[in-house]
Amino acid sequence: MAVELEKYQDILNELGEHAGEVLRASWSEAARVFSPRGLENTYLQGATGLKSLGRGTDLVVSFIQNAPAVAHELGEDAVSDLLAAAIKMYSKTSATVIASILSTSPVVAERLGDPELFRGYLHLLDTLLAQAPRGVRPMLDHLGTLLGQLTLGGLRRWALWGAQAHKTNFDGQLKYFSLESPESIGVLQRERKGTLFIDVQRRIGMYLRALWGRDFFLRPTSGDFEQREGYRPSIEGYIMHLPDAYDDFIFNSPTGEETRIPGIELYRASAAHAACHQVYTTDQFDSTRLSSLQVALVGLIEDARVEGLALAQFPGLKQTWLSLHTATPQSGDTAAALMARLARILLDENYHDDHPWVTLGRRLFSEHRAQTNVTEWARDIGTRLADEMQALGVSYSQSNDVVDIPYRDDNRYMWEFEDIREAGQVIAGVTTQQIRKYVSVMEMINTLDVPGAGDDANEIWVLASEFFRDEETTSLNQQEGREPPPDPYHYPEWDYQMQLDRPDWCTVLEKRPKPGDVEVIDDIVVKHKPIVGRLKYLIEAMQPQGVQRLRKQEDGDEIDLNAAIRAMIDMRMGEQPDPRIMMRNVRKVRDLSVLLLIDLSESTNDLVLGSESTVLQLAREATVLLADALDKIGDPFAIHGFDSNGRHDVEYFRYKDFGASYNDQAKSRLAGMSGQLSTRMGAAMRHAGSILKRQPSNKKLLLVVTDGEPADNDVRDPQYLRFDAKKAVEELTRNGIATYCLSLDPRADQYVSRIFGAKNYMVVDHVQRLPEKLPLLYMGLTR
Repeated sequence: MAVELEKYQDILNELGEHAGEVLRASWSEAARVFSPRGLENTYLQGATGLKSLGRGTDLVVSFIQNAPAVAHELGEDAVSDLLAAAIKMYSKTSATVIASILSTSPVVAERLGDPELFRGYLHLLDTLLAQAPRGVRPMLDHLGTLLGQLTLGGLRRWALWGAQAHKTNFDGQLKYFSLESPESIGVLQRERKGTLFIDVQRRIGMYLRALWGRDFFLRPTSGDFEQREGYRPSIEGYIMHLPDAYDDFIFNSPTGEETRIPGIELYRASAAHAACHQVYTTDQFDSTRLSSLQVALVGLIEDARVEGLALAQFPGLKQTWLSLHTATPQSGDTAAALMARLARILLDENYHDDHPWVTLGRRLFSEHRAQTNVTEWARDIGTRLADEMQALGVSYSQSNDVVDIPYRDDNRYMWEFEDIREAGQVIAGVTTQQIRKYVSVMEMINTLDVPGAGDDANEIWVLASEFFRDEETTSLNQQEGREPPPDPYHYPEWDYQMQLDRPDWCTVLEKRPKPGDVEVIDDIVVKHKPIVGRLKYLIEAMQPQGVQRLRKQEDGDEIDLNAAIRAMIDMRMGEQPDPRIMMRNVRKVRDLSVLLLIDLSESTNDLVLGSESTVLQLAREATVLLADALDKIGDPFAIHGFDSNGRHDVEYFRYKDFGASYNDQAKSRLAGMSGQLSTRMGAAMRHAGSILKRQPSNKKLLLVVTDGEPADNDVRDPQYLRFDAKKAVEELTRNGIATYCLSLDPRADQYVSRIFGAKNYMVVDHVQRLPEKLPLLYMGLTR
């Protein structure tokens, strides 16, 4: 890392000796959490920006030391927010206070755990500097204690109360914000919450993983920033949003006894219910032509359905949820009370309620729950119950009649559901996993073959090597013509909104390339004979020449006699002699491996404007010319391709591998190259990088040829796969693999520079020239 930092010697000189030494010490940690662009644009430029304020070195040192910890917790965008807030506040307070803000920011980032909450905290500091500037420093000194007991909303109310109460009493401000006055302790105790999300987040995540065997993403929401009432839980995409704190749930039982349920139980119940929606709600509900009452009732029916499915697997969840259903026949006959009573009777078969509307809801749910079309029968029941409620004369208000079941979310997930699961995907915890078993030859021979068995069988038997019969030279697999099921390779995928890797999110399957006619490849060489002729001299110049003797050097291994004689002649004639009279022997060796990764998506079958060739045909021609040149130069190279059909099926083809000869077999595979499906670039690059990094060469190059931006059929956010591909490039760079993209999309400048870097791509405006451009590009990159 220190070597890379030397590239920014001008910044080190500008920061000064002390800040420069701190930067060197913090560089390794910063390089792990910042992207290469973030290192330069946020971390280094932020340090120089603070230096330019002229407020001393402590400010700069505090930023350098603490920014990596904030980036680790919340992402590098949070560091940009922190930097902008510090620059905004520098005219309002002293450099010591700003340095204290920077030094306490890792504690805030860890305790709040969300970028939005972190921005709210920075806004609170700005407000407090305007109202009680002398209280900011002592508050920062006690921030760990405060955030250990308060949510962001509680901290805001505590701070603003002190600012208003001691607006003109400066000594009172210091005592209040130093937690030395009785009213400060009193307000703190009043604003305390029972259980903070950040204290139980890890436990809740492990709890859900133990139930469903998969990861769920949890994020806090500032449920009491403006008022003490917390927001309801919600689900957006893959993320569960839970309140940043829960008070203990207290209610009186029918016998009059007070019952207290700890906040941790509320978190378990809320998280388990939200997980039920993510696992079992697999279709979007249509709210067209539904009233607000019908929408609420359909959501109540869906809540009961997913909880019933969970209870069939995990009966113990019943007590977790049932303890928070407090509705009784004495709760009343308002719309909210009736819906709460219905929710309880659908969960608890031992609960008795004789109200005709509640009884009707229970009967309809029991009659329809066996039907397969979930959205239709839930809609039918909700509509029927809404009509019956209106017939009873019960009025409903969307804002006032909120069902008092504290653990249930607001059901936006079922109405805004996006089908992120591909057809046939296995949902964790619902179905069994296919078993792949490696067996011996005798086990394979003695076992009855099942005609028509597919790769979707419960158990697949695999031989560790190919199987040959008698004197045949062709294996049984090749004779049958059936491709063996590929081994899955799992890779993470970066979610830019959460700033987290989704572990083992994508599955790469190496498929056997289909052979084609070798004559197609030979025809390409004949067709482009003029280009081959022009490349001949470049190829010869790049071939390793062994030991080369460099003449006319100032320093070297031996004297260059011809140059020495010319120097003596110049001296005898009274002229200044040329001091370059030595020779040096240099060993010329190329130590480079290259992997050419070709995008084989469906769009490559499109015809090129003004040409009768498709993009795929031109890409094949360019690949052939490059392979021919590389074979002559002697550089180790591989040619691979990829396409995708969702995150669970990223197809990967090896047309020519490292160590394999560029022979008719490799040419036949190139001739059979075809375009299909989509472009999940990040997963393919990670797999290519795992192959390339095993090469013993000192220099490794991944050259990507694509005709469009990353996209797939299970992703609707156009930015999602772009950021993942960018993250894959950063990971490869850290592993010593250089990446370069040759894009055939004329609009690629808008996104490809952000993925590969400003100097690591080239856009080919005239695709017809691709066969000529690709070999020349490689020779220019590796000269």
